Amino acid sequence: MDVADIVVKPIKGFAKDSIRLVNKCTKPDRKEFTKIALRTGLGFAVLGFIGFFVKLIFIPIKHIIVGV
Repeated sequence: MDVADIVVKPIKGFAKDSIRLVNKCTKPDRKEFTKIALRTGLGFAVLGFIGFFVKLIFIPIKHIIVGV
């Protein structure tokens, strides 16, 4: 085996797999995009509320411990 084969063969395989993936991918339609956007926004909101309530709980605890 040649050194060039060792280097080039994985690169060719990766390129071939990448081209296959790009050709198989499709653009989402309006309904699918809306569903994904709503679920992502809901996830952001849930995580934001969790962070807010954790901060809301720990502020008084911090003041009790530190004594400010």
